[in-house]
Amino acid sequence: MLLCPVCGNELVESERGACCAAGHRFDRAREGYLYLLRSSKQGDTMGDPKAQARSRRDFLNRGYYAPLKDELVRIVGERAEASASSLKLLDICCGEGYYTSAMGQVPGVEAYGFDLGKEMIRLAAKRGGADYFVANLKAIPVADGSFDMVTHLFAPFNEREFSRVLAPHGSLFTVVPGARHLFGLKEVLYDTPYLNDEKLPATEELELVGSRKIEARITLETPGDIEAVFQMTPYYYRTRREDRERLAGLQQLETDIAFVIAEYRHR
Repeated sequence: MLLCPVCGNELVESERGACCAAGHRFDRAREGYLYLLRSSKQGDTMGDPKAQARSRRDFLNRGYYAPLKDELVRIVGERAEASASSLKLLDICCGEGYYTSAMGQVPGVEAYGFDLGKEMIRLAAKRGGADYFVANLKAIPVADGSFDMVTHLFAPFNEREFSRVLAPHGSLFTVVPGARHLFGLKEVLYDTPYLNDEKLPATEELELVGSRKIEARITLETPGDIEAVFQMTPYYYRTRREDRERLAGLQQLETDIAFVIAEYRHR
């Protein structure tokens, strides 16, 4: 199912990792993941920094986004039950594996996850529940039509690659923020907070066949949790220092969370 990122030949499991017929070899890390980038340094310099990756892991482990995880697990369970064989699932840009691991533990599911950042995948591999590899979204090293289900949460949308790896009968589930997602955070940061537009990715190669919303209200219990969720948003990179300082003074924060899960299939 995995391909060599250098020549495109099929990768075969070896004693220490994987290799292809052309002789390209890829070692398996101590944690169990494969490094499938051409450059040995790319995974260290690209993706989220180590501290940020661990902060995200710790935040998600506290269960704040459990409503989204539980809904994804439910969807995967339904598809696995309806499948005549094992359901092959790929989680694109899986981060530190919070959702991937949960979906991969559903009976009848064979799960894979990848991300560009080596630290993210190192943390994901420690969770288990899936086969993990470091790879680039622009050229996913997997065979055409390999996956019955593909999941894609809060990451760039590459319709050509997503369509290519999705089986003819398969479904892509992509997740975008709902209108009031983290609105309580915005109320602190901005004088005029705004609703998210819930804009779903536009694609010519795939067809939108349905969507559903997941909404809940949570209380972020510590300043560390508030900072962690702030770092997970695009606001982190475009908020003024004086506005950040208002957030830094909070001990707790109550806010809505909201997600839109959209399903796409081949036209």
